[in-house]
Amino acid sequence: MEHLFSPAILVDQLINGLTIGGIYALIALGYTLVYGILCMINFAHGEIFMFGSFAGYAALVFLLQYGLTQQHPLVCIVLAFLAAMAVSALLGTILERVAYRPLRRASRLAPLISAIGASIFLQNLMLVIIKGRMQVYPDVLPETFYEIGWFSISNFQIMIILGSLFLMAGLYGFIQRTRIGRAMRAVAEDRSAAALMGIDVNRIIMITFVIGSALAAAAGVMVGMYYTQINHMMGFIPGIKAFTAAVLGGIGNVPGAMLGGLFLGLAEAFGVLFMPAQYKDVIAFALLVLVLIFRPRGILGEVVSEKV
Repeated sequence: MEHLFSPAILVDQLINGLTIGGIYALIALGYTLVYGILCMINFAHGEIFMFGSFAGYAALVFLLQYGLTQQHPLVCIVLAFLAAMAVSALLGTILERVAYRPLRRASRLAPLISAIGASIFLQNLMLVIIKGRMQVYPDVLPETFYEIGWFSISNFQIMIILGSLFLMAGLYGFIQRTRIGRAMRAVAEDRSAAALMGIDVNRIIMITFVIGSALAAAAGVMVGMYYTQINHMMGFIPGIKAFTAAVLGGIGNVPGAMLGGLFLGLAEAFGVLFMPAQYKDVIAFALLVLVLIFRPRGILGEVVSEKV
């Protein structure tokens, strides 16, 4: 039993937890941004993550055909991220305009049903596009492990951890320091008062969907490059876990979503030291139940619109 808690294994699990936790946090930010303004759960967000992963895959395959991935691998990876974020941002905009905006004044149940319907539609749309076949990400950048003392870390893990932290810090700075970010906070605080102050509420809500979708797309490309295999159902479980992370940190609370995602990733990573790896999903949903029972507003508390 002692070898399970050796420093090398603990550090390895810490790295694994930060890796998957960063992905959960990026997806959770989309849930929490939308809920903070509209008080609705975008259950199609996992499919936006999935579409982003496929868009990045398509971009890399296109660049591979022209031999650019061998000559400029890092540039191609950046282009894949940009293509994925653009496709998912467009998809998020379409969903907001078609599936959610017409139901904004309806009861809370109607947008929820619409979100579930959009999720099923997008899953089956991708199923038709790929003809049910699992896709394998191009091997643009070989995985390399770096030995640091008595533990190792791969270049993909470094990319995911640093990339997710950079995107999260960028989002927080954007919300706190830019004019659009202040408008987003104003709409989240009181949508009616924000409209009276001259803020274009519809535009701010659309920008919120764009940002959340782009972050999910970035996570999708990271997952594709790290796990190599993607399919039309890949967004379901990460989407549910990211929702759990958002609730854990405090739904509508941006720092809370970041904290919840990282906490959930670390809990899963260290949980496999005590139970078989196939039961790690139990940890996420057990945490969700415990939070809902003992602290339903999350670790850092909810931040939601007061008037809708």
